[in-house]
Amino acid sequence: MIDNDYMIQLKKLINVNIKGSEALISPAEMEALLPASEASLQNVLKGRQAIQDILDEKERRYLFIVGPCSIHDFKAALEYAGRLKELSGKVSDLFFIAMRVYFEKPRTTTGWKGLINDPCLDDSFHLEEGLKLARKLLIQFTEMGLSAATEALDPIVPQYIAELISWSAIGARTTESQTHRELASGLSMPVGFKNPTDGSIQAAVNALKSVKTPHHFLGINRDGKIAKFSTTGNPYAHIVLRGGDNKPNYDAKSIAACEEVLAKNGLRKKIMVDCSHANSNKDHRLQPKVLEDCIQQIKSGNKTIFGFMIESHLFEGNQPIPADLSQLKYGVSITDKCVSWETTEKMILGAYQELKSR
Repeated sequence: MIDNDYMIQLKKLINVNIKGSEALISPAEMEALLPASEASLQNVLKGRQAIQDILDEKERRYLFIVGPCSIHDFKAALEYAGRLKELSGKVSDLFFIAMRVYFEKPRTTTGWKGLINDPCLDDSFHLEEGLKLARKLLIQFTEMGLSAATEALDPIVPQYIAELISWSAIGARTTESQTHRELASGLSMPVGFKNPTDGSIQAAVNALKSVKTPHHFLGINRDGKIAKFSTTGNPYAHIVLRGGDNKPNYDAKSIAACEEVLAKNGLRKKIMVDCSHANSNKDHRLQPKVLEDCIQQIKSGNKTIFGFMIESHLFEGNQPIPADLSQLKYGVSITDKCVSWETTEKMILGAYQELKSR
């Protein structure tokens, strides 16, 4: 029997900085509450296979990950998805487009952490509601025939939504994280590792070498219980160049240097270029310039650039979250600045015409 003195001492040692905890619905319960249709799951499989075939050079298409920096509005997200679906149909013989559906946002210091963490945008942190909203959106996107791409940030979240995702990213701030390398080794879809914020690529290269190999780690299973996971390794991990230290790394010299390091480490020589972040000097208006430069590299014979990321929303720019949420502008990012839908169309259709004319 545990005596009272022991319990008093224990309370001084555990959860000292924990204000409270709340049990959430398990992934299996969430799936039963919000099941995906067979059509939705078939679309996810089709999307994953298409991306794998691009990486394996079984087909000569290019991958585009296009969409808002983060999702915060259900209605605007669905409108954007509808437009992207229509656009993807116009270029599907040359481009495979997946929608950027980011529900979690890593912060350099503080700030809104994404729809899952704070769906009401008011620091109320209704995580279970955020998880439900995320799953509902993904079901609707995939049912309309779109493939979804997201960032794997919290290692527990994939258990709730991973079967609806065709491509995942490991962000610049977590590429060096052992937890995220282990997680990626077990994810069922292709995964892009971004280079760190300082612009170096060695950490991302190390991550690619790690994620190819088996790992063993703690996590929660579909029933919400703590479990040991053993992975086979993920053969479809690749690098994403996003620049760093206010310098781009999408130019031909940087691409060639990346190719050399990948080859030296026995890794797949396939490179995705993020047109945003440091590659555009955090100026959304420069994203078209980044894409155009890379398209010209491809036209000149480059065979390693296989994909692109574009941060895009219905309308240009971004906005702070106002105290009065009724003042939020519709279809405008609340995180990083994005190009408008009109610019997005122009970028993708322009790239399509350039490559189609080869």
